[in-house]
Amino acid sequence: MTRILLLGGVTEALAIARTLGPEHIYSLAGVGRVPSDLKCQVRVGGYGGAEGLARFIREQRIGLLLDATHPYAAQISANAVAAAQHAAVPCWALRRPAWQPQPGDDWREIAGWEALVEALRPFKRPLFTLGREPLQHLNEIPAGQFWTLRALETCPGNERCEVIGARGPFLIEDERQLFARRDIDVLISKNSGSSATEPKLEVARERGIPVLVLKRPKLPEADRHFASVAELLQALHSPDKT
Repeated sequence: MTRILLLGGVTEALAIARTLGPEHIYSLAGVGRVPSDLKCQVRVGGYGGAEGLARFIREQRIGLLLDATHPYAAQISANAVAAAQHAAVPCWALRRPAWQPQPGDDWREIAGWEALVEALRPFKRPLFTLGREPLQHLNEIPAGQFWTLRALETCPGNERCEVIGARGPFLIEDERQLFARRDIDVLISKNSGSSATEPKLEVARERGIPVLVLKRPKLPEADRHFASVAELLQALHSPDKT
């Protein structure tokens, strides 16, 4: 039986992990809660780059590496492909299709933080849904702006920033209330491509609010790519996993 090492977070990767038996390993970087109801083994923490991951693959006699990490986890995906090559095992990757703008959307793709700061100048009440990265810039908030940050865990903000700890999926009515209560005039989002976070985009469309979309990083080519969990699981249960 081929032993699997699954790299991921707690969305699609968790759905895959729930199908794995005790001989397989589900590896989390450490962000988020560790599920306690899985049959497979759970490992939390890093590996020390591609070389460390390759060493782990060899030591644990892994026969297949599955990369089901976030679309913006470019370094982890690069390490996965490199490690699989070093260890001479196949690497399969789950690559979520990106969201596509709908009629009525005002999306503006942003390449990085400096471009984002410039694009934010005309606005007063931005909502950040980028994770923890904006926390590094709290002392840079212009006097005329008040930021709302949504992250997995509640963190300290400051007099011009409130941090909300919340985990999706989010209901559209709750998103409507959030936008209205905080008078949000611009949304900042990654193009994660997960249906769990689409309601915020719908509310921005309803309210005619611009969305500043952080450009997706270029990810390396794996041996096989899959657009959905169902597609990957079908291939995983195929007699021929090459």
